[in-house]
Amino acid sequence: MSKTIEILFPVLNEENRLEKGIVTTWHYIEDQLSSYSPWDFRITIVDNGSTDKTPDIARNLCQQYSSVSYIQISERGVGAAFRAGLAPSTADIIGYMDIDLSTDIKHLKDVVDAFNQSSTLDLVNGSRLHKSAKMAGRKWYRNLSTRGLVLVLKWTLHLKASDAICGFKFFKRDTVTLLCNEATHEDGWFYIIELLLRAERRQCHILELPVNWEDEHQTKVHFFKLVGNYMKHIVRLFWTFRFKSRRR
Repeated sequence: MSKTIEILFPVLNEENRLEKGIVTTWHYIEDQLSSYSPWDFRITIVDNGSTDKTPDIARNLCQQYSSVSYIQISERGVGAAFRAGLAPSTADIIGYMDIDLSTDIKHLKDVVDAFNQSSTLDLVNGSRLHKSAKMAGRKWYRNLSTRGLVLVLKWTLHLKASDAICGFKFFKRDTVTLLCNEATHEDGWFYIIELLLRAERRQCHILELPVNWEDEHQTKVHFFKLVGNYMKHIVRLFWTFRFKSRRR
């Protein structure tokens, strides 16, 4: 009996990178993973509020590739996009990747191998900061801020993973459904971090996967705004976890 891995690509005004990202992923799956029985693959573009040509490009891709689908929502943010992609999915494994493919596409094979080798695996968490990972092209101040945020997460929320922010995570469907039901409905990037933190607190079976990662300098991330948002939600989650611990 075949199983399905669905890859979600949250996008916002990605007319310049969307086609390349989807076509590259599709060809890698066809060339390298199509023989991996019992797995089938689906690619879902989740467009959260684009105002450029992203919708037109996405629809054209759906017409060209039967395994590609498109969801359009008005809310912006990776968290909102992830929930929108998860809601209609019937896949056994659901993951998300960045459309710029900063994480080497070859790690999709590592994800398949990991779930093939362990029936108890709940989550594969890509890490750019693992001692075996390779990170290139990262500007020093962004590298410093990433490591700083991870340290704050470790100090305040007892994060065990070496990297919580990398855009390469794959969840078993039952696990991610449970985590999403517990998590707050934050629309931004922190939502994915919260899912990881809650998975750790539940002692889920998590594989940390060292990845090769190359910075894409056309990033749309607003650095200081992102850091401020992270700090706000770290404080919120700190008090949430502390309150629950006291109740126990």
